[in-house]
Amino acid sequence: MTIAISSPSTYDTLEPLLAWQAAAFESLTQAQNFQLQWLGAWQRTFPVTQELWDQWVAHFGGGVPLEP
Repeated sequence: MTIAISSPSTYDTLEPLLAWQAAAFESLTQAQNFQLQWLGAWQRTFPVTQELWDQWVAHFGGGVPLEP
């Protein structure tokens, strides 16, 4: 005669921890996405022309900018 012992599986004990980890990761991902959207909106308020960017790179970047 075999006696079956009912014990929780490893997944059952880790399930709440994994759910919390997934929620935390999702929250951090949304926060980073929100920050990137704000950064993009902020950068669009200061239009930088290609010529100005090339001058900055030539002066502070140490050389002539590469053409794309």
